[in-house]
Amino acid sequence: MRKFWVVGGIGVGLAMCFVALLVVGTYSAAAGLVGGVNGAVGLAKGAVPAQFQPLVQKWGNLCPAINPALLAAQLYQESGWNPRAQSPAAAQGIAQFIPGTWAGHGIDGDDDGDRDVWDPADAIPSAASYDCELAGYVKKVPGDQTDNMLAAYNAGAYRVIQAGGVPQIAETQNYVKIIRTLEKSFARPVGRVEPSRQAAGAIYFAQKKLGTKYLWGGNGTAEQGGRFDCSGLTQAAYRTVDIELPRVANDQYNAGPHPSRDELLPGDLVFFSDDLTNSRAIHHVGLYVGGGYMINAPYTGAVIRFDKIDTPDYFGATRVTKDGAAALPTAQPGV
Repeated sequence: MRKFWVVGGIGVGLAMCFVALLVVGTYSAAAGLVGGVNGAVGLAKGAVPAQFQPLVQKWGNLCPAINPALLAAQLYQESGWNPRAQSPAAAQGIAQFIPGTWAGHGIDGDDDGDRDVWDPADAIPSAASYDCELAGYVKKVPGDQTDNMLAAYNAGAYRVIQAGGVPQIAETQNYVKIIRTLEKSFARPVGRVEPSRQAAGAIYFAQKKLGTKYLWGGNGTAEQGGRFDCSGLTQAAYRTVDIELPRVANDQYNAGPHPSRDELLPGDLVFFSDDLTNSRAIHHVGLYVGGGYMINAPYTGAVIRFDKIDTPDYFGATRVTKDGAAALPTAQPGV
């Protein structure tokens, strides 16, 4: 929910024409631009909460099979950055170690004399150390060493060695795909981010909702009078192009790579946060339409409308991908 907003000054008739042109432009951009993540792997701005970023950056470079973005993807997938997370299977802490695995592989990452599964200063180094240990077990297996390491994490090193690579186990193959996809969301892009071909359809949906009254918690159902809140609108817009986003704005941030402010394209999600170092503090999301404007559902008492994105709480953007959205966890372990 947006706490306050600055009203954009675009007339409705002009705005509709503006969007129509942008939709065409989006298709053209998607056809004409290329790019991606390459080179040394850094962390995207704010994707890792500031309190954990130094640990992830340091320990994510422990061995060649991992990198900071990959380690971040694993931690997010396991616990959503919750150091007190505990699963029904008794997995514990930010890295979700089960007691037996922790007993054999937990390390004293901060050299304070103990190994505490609930302390991220021990659990994050232990996660990296365990990854690298598994990578060592399967280092002679053909194929991508990181994929093989992740498969060993999920299915065990013996099965990876026996299969000569990622085994034909649906759960294991899905785990590898999920983490490698999430890795792109946590990585700082080097070069241009590939455009989205689904963006124009999402904009088309959102622009038809201009003038609709805001409703906190609104998903656009008939019972709610077709009303939305900010993340309900973006979720519904991308659902029309067969991309299922999470319901909450700060999880939507992880649905793809992150273009810089000067690389924004229509259809990108734009985010606003109470803490510009932490994506978990995001409190608002809109759908970028170009020219420094977005379509958004601002707050109670307002309507879905155009607003400027350049405000003090502007956090960053996400170029949504189908694989990126599908990789996001649907639930996190509780406390």
